Amino acid sequence: MMRLSLPVLTPLAVLGLATMLTWVERRLLGLWQDRYGPNRVGPGGVFQAVADGVKLLFKQDWVPPFADRGVFVLAPAIGMMTVLLSFAVIPFTAMGGIAGGMNVGLLFILAMMGLGVYAVVLAGWASNSKYALLGGMRAAAQMISYEVFMGVSLLGVVMAAGSFSLRDIVAAQGRVWFVIPQCLGFCVFMLAGIAETHRLPFDLPEGENELGAGFHTEYSGLKFGMFFIAEYAGIILVSALVTTLYLGGGLGPVLPAAVWFTLKTCGMVMFFILLRAALPRPRYDQLMALGWKILLPLSLLNVMATGTIMMLRATTP
Repeated sequence: MMRLSLPVLTPLAVLGLATMLTWVERRLLGLWQDRYGPNRVGPGGVFQAVADGVKLLFKQDWVPPFADRGVFVLAPAIGMMTVLLSFAVIPFTAMGGIAGGMNVGLLFILAMMGLGVYAVVLAGWASNSKYALLGGMRAAAQMISYEVFMGVSLLGVVMAAGSFSLRDIVAAQGRVWFVIPQCLGFCVFMLAGIAETHRLPFDLPEGENELGAGFHTEYSGLKFGMFFIAEYAGIILVSALVTTLYLGGGLGPVLPAAVWFTLKTCGMVMFFILLRAALPRPRYDQLMALGWKILLPLSLLNVMATGTIMMLRATTP
């Protein structure tokens, strides 16, 4: 019965957590920046996220007359679908998730992230707006580029674990978490994850000071809400991936695996929010140069070092 309910409960839980994360982020930003966050609606402003969600549901769902209506409506659905499908292979308990034991789970997530590019590209193109088109073009270049560095940075983890299964990768960290031997790959993956979810300071596809709102400039109502929630769900996804790949997943003493997984993931989410409070946004050319000139060589160096160490261990009597 539990296994049957997971395909239903997991997407609902992710959507609920992503909605509440909007409130958590605003409260933490207020704390770190020495100002008030939302504090009027409910105790500590906790119902502010609910109020925002209700407002989005009842706002006019408008499609610009100059937009390509079919593609315009399809784009946010693609973005939401790819993020939710990625959670199917996350092993958030000792038994795994919906398909936590899939032998190509890591490849499945990378494939879903690749399909997520279509959401922002189609949104920018279908809007028939210059600001949206520029945001879509930036998002395509940024996401596709950083997916390369993300994939290469993960090769060291796959080599060390000997599997693409996320559950096997967690099991391989029984002695030491991969964040220690794969510290270089961890740093590259973190930066690539921030760029992949286009979060501050890498939110150039939707930089409000130059693009209005980027690829979702023309969106309103529920369709804007789908983009909005998909971005916060992406933060949870990348944090869960970091926990699974580098922080031992649910491994830990005394407490159940699900509790350890939740604590580690929440810590990574708070780190994402802290970056927004602490770092300025770079120029777009600086972002792309960081990826191709620094992160790509570092990720290749990590693969070479991992392969060399594994070969030396195999040949040492």
